[in-house]
Amino acid sequence: MKVAIACDHGGFVLKLELMRVLKDMGHEVLDCGCDSEASVDYPDFAAAVCDRVVDSSCARGVLICGTGIGMSMAANRDKKIRAALCHEIFTARMSREHNNANVLCLGARVIGPGLAGEMLREWMNTEFAGGRHLRRIEKFSSC
Repeated sequence: MKVAIACDHGGFVLKLELMRVLKDMGHEVLDCGCDSEASVDYPDFAAAVCDRVVDSSCARGVLICGTGIGMSMAANRDKKIRAALCHEIFTARMSREHNNANVLCLGARVIGPGLAGEMLREWMNTEFAGGRHLRRIEKFSSC
């Protein structure tokens, strides 16, 4: 699967680790920036990933900032994006299984790289359950 990933300065180090996790899982990774810990504006990088998910050039996206809050707010501006801010494995799994999240948002200053990697693996390996969940998602999202 092709996955777009981006971060702001607060998520740069974690982005590098998660890119390795995705590649180790056999996924193709598109790095949409940023390229250092120099201060940048997170909405620009959220847009870069979301554009790739919306145009289907990437199946899913991962966004990382200090808390994950800014990235999730910026990403969810698009009706075709279902970005989930997760802090542990259960919500990462449920965001895919029940909400068909297509973007995972993480806070590099909130969770460590070990947990982030486990969450990403769970998120990537979880399928959408469909059924009643699809009906609910269709009420707020262009699936």
